[in-house]
Amino acid sequence: MTRITPLLLALLLSPAVEAAPFAKGDAKAGKLLHDQQCAGCHIGRYGGDGSRIYTRAERRVKSASALAQQITTCNANLGNNLFPEDEANIGAYLNQTWYKFK
Repeated sequence: MTRITPLLLALLLSPAVEAAPFAKGDAKAGKLLHDQQCAGCHIGRYGGDGSRIYTRAERRVKSASALAQQITTCNANLGNNLFPEDEANIGAYLNQTWYKFK
């Protein structure tokens, strides 16, 4: 079951977020969190540095809101106990590095 966090709700309801997804996120902090909390699972599933999860043709994430939802889902399912601002930071990093949603 997917949790709706305040961050996800804000992302879904705010038109400003569509113009600049994860604008309040800190990509530098997000990279550190990603490397600590996310990369191990991605490496285990896809090998290498785990980045194939972002670049594969059949990737699930096709919008900023889907990215926010996926981060929240992973956080909840893995019990990482990240705060909404941590999720926003990871989203900022992933968007800046891989997705480029506007």
